[in-house]
Amino acid sequence: MPSSAGYLAVAIVIAVGLFFLLWWMAMRSGDEAPWLPAGLAASVVLLVALSAREVVMRRAWNRYLLDNGINQKHASSHSSHSSSRSRSQKKGFSASLHSAALRTIQKQSTTADLPGSTPEAHLEVAHLCHDYLSSTDEAMRSGRLGSEKGIAIRAGQERVRALHKHHLLTWARGQSRVLTHEAQQRARTFDKIETANKALDCIDSVSRVYPNEPELNESKIAIGEFIASVKVAHWVELAERSVFKGHYRRAIDRYRDALFYLNQDVVKEDVRVAGTERIERQIAELQSKLRPVSASRNDADLP
Repeated sequence: MPSSAGYLAVAIVIAVGLFFLLWWMAMRSGDEAPWLPAGLAASVVLLVALSAREVVMRRAWNRYLLDNGINQKHASSHSSHSSSRSRSQKKGFSASLHSAALRTIQKQSTTADLPGSTPEAHLEVAHLCHDYLSSTDEAMRSGRLGSEKGIAIRAGQERVRALHKHHLLTWARGQSRVLTHEAQQRARTFDKIETANKALDCIDSVSRVYPNEPELNESKIAIGEFIASVKVAHWVELAERSVFKGHYRRAIDRYRDALFYLNQDVVKEDVRVAGTERIERQIAELQSKLRPVSASRNDADLP
């Protein structure tokens, strides 16, 4: 286990150093209260450092329980009586550590399911479940477990697998919603699409673990529809600008680009039909405006 005192000392030194650096910079810039932004920044750094250590140490402790409680080797004995007694004590100790690791996961699961929890809390529980399953699978393959303990571990694995699926799906749903909402607030089209693609990456990463999940497929379709709508709106806006400037041919080309993205499979049928009719009507109006211009040019070319 890493030294808590050493970690805290380093974190405090970094926070104090940042405080004096920002305080000096604020003094040079003429700030009336240079200690305020410096103290705020130093406090944030210290809080982040403490929170990060809490998360890392929680996972490390759970891993320690699993590795040392389930996969530990039997100690050599000095006599037949002491050997039997030692194995009995070690078996009880391993079972208690196994139960403690399982209780830790269930406690974190309950906390993550509370209202107002963040998607990261569910992802952390999913990581704990993955570590638990990896360690117990290794212990089961080792063949050093008795029948009773093997049954207990299998029962624990079933509960943890259910928790792993629940929290991983919950994380994918929550994180994709956060990213999709963030994409909607973006101003530039490129930023909207890039942020929405991050939401798709979340869905795809979980789909590789749990393929053919209806919830994931529905989320993926919804995000795909959003990306397509952003692209269609972008090209329609460019076409309208071209119409305003009198560049009708360019506007027609941009409307056709919008039709390309509108006719993708991810777009719903009713939305596709309504949008296609509107854009084709705009194209027809622009083509009718181009005909008199072309006719007048041909008349001007006649002798």
